[in-house]
Amino acid sequence: MPKRKVSVYIATSVDGYVATEDDSLDWLFKVDPEGDAGYEEFMKDVDTLIMGRRTYDWVMDQENGVNPYEGKASYVYTTQSRENKDDVTFTSEDPSSLLSRLNEQGGGTVWLIGGSVLVHEFLEKNLIDEFIISLAPALIGKGIPLFQHSEIKHDLELTDVRQYGQFAQLHYLVKKG
Repeated sequence: MPKRKVSVYIATSVDGYVATEDDSLDWLFKVDPEGDAGYEEFMKDVDTLIMGRRTYDWVMDQENGVNPYEGKASYVYTTQSRENKDDVTFTSEDPSSLLSRLNEQGGGTVWLIGGSVLVHEFLEKNLIDEFIISLAPALIGKGIPLFQHSEIKHDLELTDVRQYGQFAQLHYLVKKG
């Protein structure tokens, strides 16, 4: 059974923040990326999403309670007790164990949608295969960083750079071994 690819597809400010301290993305939506910044193409192979509870709550709030990823399995990491929904499983399972199970099931790309705590945990366990990072034309000064301070080191290989309006998108493979 081939290993499923784990991708982080995300936007950050030029200074590396994914949101303000109060979870706002207003700075991100001020500039039109001219198109979907490759989102539709990226989503063609994604059949599973993994996200943190704050990211899930933000998405559901933005979508008025309607799951925009219906038909794709979503795993939401939380320490809160929540009831699973049709395509949404709330979990605190070890990431290595979850990915092992997902690899056994087979399927497409796994999108690690956020947030930074989850990205850190997956990086710590060397579970991320690629980053597709869109840099928004903004410096927000402080907020929630994409990468937490850590002793973790990974070598990356730049495989593509694209421009979507004022956004620069960088595609990196995580070198393994």
